[in-house]
Amino acid sequence: MANEKKTTVIETKKNWFQRSLDKIKWFFTELLAMYSSKSSYFSKKRVESGVAFIIAQWGMIFFLLEKHATLSMGEFLLWAAAEFAVSGYIINKIQQEKKSETPSEPTEM
Repeated sequence: MANEKKTTVIETKKNWFQRSLDKIKWFFTELLAMYSSKSSYFSKKRVESGVAFIIAQWGMIFFLLEKHATLSMGEFLLWAAAEFAVSGYIINKIQQEKKSETPSEPTEM
C-alpha cells in the first residue's frame, strides 16, 4: 500500500512536469510563429511594445536608484513626469489598438 502511494506521487509529479514542458513548448512555438508567416496567439505589435515598456521602466527605476541621493526636487519631478509620459503613451497606444481591432457592425436601414 505504501508502495502504491509512492508510485502515484511520482506519476503525478511526472504528469505535472510533462504538462509544464508542454506549456513551455507551446509558448515558444507561438513566439516563433509570431515572427513567421503563420498565425500566432500573440500580437507582434503588443509583445514588442510590452518589451519596450519593460526596458524603459527598468532604465527609469535604475536611474532613480542610482541618483536618488543627489536628485533635487525639480529633477525628481522631471523624472516623475517622464515616467508618467511613458506610461500614458503606452496605455494610449493600447487603447487605440483595441478600438481599431473591434469590428464595426453594419447599420440597418
